[in-house]
Amino acid sequence: MKKDFFKDPKIKFPAYEPWISSDDQKIVKKALNQSMLTFGPQLEKFETDFCKYTKAKYAVAVSNCTAALHLSLKALGIKKDDEVIIPDLTFVADANAVLACNAKPIVTDINKENFFLSISNVKKNITKKTKAIIPVHIYGQVCNIEELLDVARDNDLKVIEDCAHAVGTFHNSKHVGNLGKTGCFSFYPTKNITTAEGGMVTTNSKKIAEKIRQLRSHGMTKSLKSRYSSGYPWVFDIVEPGYNYRMDEIRAALGITQLKRINKINELRKNASLYYHKNLQNIPGIILPDMVNDKSHSYHLYTIRVTKPFKLSRNQLFKKLKYNGIRTTVYWMPIHKYSAFRKFAKVSNVVNTSKIYNEILALPLFPTISKKHQDSVIKVIKSS
Repeated sequence: MKKDFFKDPKIKFPAYEPWISSDDQKIVKKALNQSMLTFGPQLEKFETDFCKYTKAKYAVAVSNCTAALHLSLKALGIKKDDEVIIPDLTFVADANAVLACNAKPIVTDINKENFFLSISNVKKNITKKTKAIIPVHIYGQVCNIEELLDVARDNDLKVIEDCAHAVGTFHNSKHVGNLGKTGCFSFYPTKNITTAEGGMVTTNSKKIAEKIRQLRSHGMTKSLKSRYSSGYPWVFDIVEPGYNYRMDEIRAALGITQLKRINKINELRKNASLYYHKNLQNIPGIILPDMVNDKSHSYHLYTIRVTKPFKLSRNQLFKKLKYNGIRTTVYWMPIHKYSAFRKFAKVSNVVNTSKIYNEILALPLFPTISKKHQDSVIKVIKSS
């Protein structure tokens, strides 16, 4: 186990730890010895391999998931004064990507019984300005995507799937990211596969894929490879202003070997999740995550809810675990609690999110977590 990144001598057990293998290190070193460190063979292979794994027709690697969300919104024509429905319980990237298009995030409540968008609240928030919905496959579990797709069809709305937690999450044997117009994936260090920083957009539309490829590299009409093979690499057009959202060869190389291990990674995460599930049963006030639909789950996080009659509040349990050398955390503070979004977003009645936010706690979970680590967590919870 690696030393605590934040150099806290009291911490013996981290909340997460990336699994970097010797193969990961070898391929990164190989990429570093290439003559070109961007838009090369590693990027092409990573995109191809991701298509094969997800069965998406197109995959476009980008600098991070926020870029993936932003590019998806732009490619789908989201513009100034449009409205996009997002859940209150999500990472700020969803709201930031909408605002980057000069559109307005419509922050919407989640269900009482789970962490998914409330269908009734989604319907209430649809106006003439509503153009899209961003559902989140939160913690690695498929959201209520069928219901949301029905609402989207009935109201002519685009669906952009936030798949940041969901490499290895399936719905009826179809990998998420294939259900809406695009899927947006994250390869942040805590995710099921990592490229340190990085993201991917999947789509089954050639038109959307081409648009995203242009926008990720300043709006250029030609790729780096085609520019040099044409004889005049400086000759290309900018069809519209774009961005530098490229993924480099080093991170793409790391993604290739990480993706090769995804089945093993998710199996280890599943085993660790089931171990928690088995040993934390029947504790009054501790609500365990729904594991019924486990064949479609990627086990990104194992998040419990701390409710009455448990003797400690969520924050008290967090502090007790930390006192015993165990890091835990919360995913996330709701969007409505950030001052920027109170100003720039529209927030509806978010009573369910407000309640659930004060209950949730993500226990340590990563592929190489030991039984000793988990037993320490379980012991603290059971003794509380």
